[in-house]
Amino acid sequence: MGKKSISEVGVDDLVRAGVGEEEAKWLMSELNAAISNVGLDGKELWGELTARKLLKPTHPHGMHQLLYYSVYHNYHNGPPLYWFPSLNESRRTNLGRIMETHCPKLLGASYKDPISSFKEFQRFSIQHPEIYWSIILKELPIHFLETPRCILDTSDKSKHGGSWLPGSVLNIAESCVRSSDYHNRQDDSVAIVWRAEGNGAKEVNCMTLKQLREQVMMVANALENMLSKGDAIAIDMPMTATSIVIYLAIVLGGFVVVSIADSFAAQEIAVRLRVSNAKAVFTQDSIVRGGRRFPLYRPNYYFPVYQSIDSVTNILFSSGTTGDPKAIPWTHLSPIRCAADSWAHLDIQAGDIFCYPTNLGWVMGPVLLYSCFLAGATLALYHGSPLDHGFGKFVQDAGVTVLGTVPSLVKTWKSTGCMKGLDWTRIRTFASTGEASNVDDDLWLSSRVYYKPIIECCGGTELSSSYIMGNLLQPQAFGAFSSATMSTGFVILDEDGRPYPDDQACVGEVGLFPTSMGASDRLLNADHEKVYFKGMPMYKDMQLRRHGDILKRTVGGYIVVHGRADDTMNLGGIKTSSIEIERVCDRADDSVLETAAVSAAPPNGGPEQLAIFVVLKEGIITSPDTLKKRFSRAIQSNLNPLFKVSSVKIVPMFPRTASNKLLRRVLRDQWKQDLQIQSKL
Repeated sequence: MGKKSISEVGVDDLVRAGVGEEEAKWLMSELNAAISNVGLDGKELWGELTARKLLKPTHPHGMHQLLYYSVYHNYHNGPPLYWFPSLNESRRTNLGRIMETHCPKLLGASYKDPISSFKEFQRFSIQHPEIYWSIILKELPIHFLETPRCILDTSDKSKHGGSWLPGSVLNIAESCVRSSDYHNRQDDSVAIVWRAEGNGAKEVNCMTLKQLREQVMMVANALENMLSKGDAIAIDMPMTATSIVIYLAIVLGGFVVVSIADSFAAQEIAVRLRVSNAKAVFTQDSIVRGGRRFPLYRPNYYFPVYQSIDSVTNILFSSGTTGDPKAIPWTHLSPIRCAADSWAHLDIQAGDIFCYPTNLGWVMGPVLLYSCFLAGATLALYHGSPLDHGFGKFVQDAGVTVLGTVPSLVKTWKSTGCMKGLDWTRIRTFASTGEASNVDDDLWLSSRVYYKPIIECCGGTELSSSYIMGNLLQPQAFGAFSSATMSTGFVILDEDGRPYPDDQACVGEVGLFPTSMGASDRLLNADHEKVYFKGMPMYKDMQLRRHGDILKRTVGGYIVVHGRADDTMNLGGIKTSSIEIERVCDRADDSVLETAAVSAAPPNGGPEQLAIFVVLKEGIITSPDTLKKRFSRAIQSNLNPLFKVSSVKIVPMFPRTASNKLLRRVLRDQWKQDLQIQSKL
């Protein structure tokens, strides 16, 4: 990985990395002591360096790069690991605690401890979902008016995923705002903290659980007098304390939330209102219906509207890059799934302060809301842009303990230096989702907090959560997933649709086991069967569910996402992915901020030709020819000597969806047009 091995690094290298000579000498002596203690094995040595806190958040990034890449020089045993769980801390995690309580009975003599036995317990949760989810439902403060007949009913073979918690009646919003002695949720517990952009000198605002409940009931009463049960009500607002109150009030009142990102243009909003048949729209602190604004008022109490578990509570939308976006209904079951995964994998606990810059129009908005309120954590909201110092200061001042990110956000923080001088060391865990992570950007992020773990999350709106995630019971690697989520099973398929063995390193399309709690069983404007099941192979008498991701399982069993199936390219008869090429090109030249790789065949036929689109770091000037040579060398030495870069195009920015996902399709169309023009010359 690095240009030098750690044994070749000297004081001069440390000075060139940005530290003073005296500190470099001290660091060198500490490094030698660590090597004397554990040797030169990459995992052992990196674990020793991070345990000693030798690398500090105040050190320049070049210093962190030098030691990380030198420690893992010529490392080929899977992705390099940067975070390692300790046995004592593992037993204090949510998942470790229930394993210590239940696994001696469930797994018998094979159970050792939460770290050693995690994989076995994860497999157990797939094979015995009724046992796993019975345990989880006792851990989360879910209040049922009528308890479920069972956990999973698979008697109806027309339902690929079965029926979960059949016969149960509840209102999930009530569970979010109830106090509970057992779950350490008192009325005076802080439910939400927030700050508006530009108010960095002011104290952080707070709302208690009692205040949240009263405001939710106030809005629910207002809705009761204007609308009919089951009506769809849109929220077109930033994610603020007010919009959280409105969201919960709509669900509490037996209505359906229509989630619309506030960044959408009028045409996109109109599409979502049409597809959902919304009867009203919330904007800021009033409700608009029939062109009139209705202010909110304050009665004393509201009785929740209890519904069956499969009643729709929220209509969310896919990114919608072509045609109408898929309208995906969430039920009362969906929040249970997303909160349970956050509880298990992110270890969200009472007392945590969880911040994730997102919007109720995207799946992470409801996921964040329910993950906090169903685990007893405090929801932290910043009313403004997360791209500058003001957001970072809020994270510091609010005492955020779990911070969610998207990779493009981290890249901006790192490249602009806007978070310099802030103390984020109360953060114990990061979460990352939305797109593939960049290893060097994640190295920068984790180094800000003495190398705490970044839990990678990959899933979808239609799954209510993730299907692969990291966790706090397994060592973590930058940009990689250590496991399937609890109770989730999947296989990786070869080109003929046959599953690879579970212990084999491979690359292929993922096929999900259909019995996944919270996964959709309908779409409002598309054929659910056709979208997710038609054409997928059978596996152990189950029809696999389509998700569309290309996964790489590495030596050691870690998972790396190689993008979507439609981002796969064929270069010289060899299949590869856009993300695999981008990971190499991003590190090929210091002038590069980010790259996007696309391919297309010439209009008159022939092999696909590779184009690399590039966004340069601010103030940097270089030529496409220079980058083409460097990209070619990097790709040929790191991936395949037969791969050839046909063109490099420098652009000011990449096209993205409103949720910040890269639109390679747009870049691919541009490349096709260029090839069309070239063919006519």
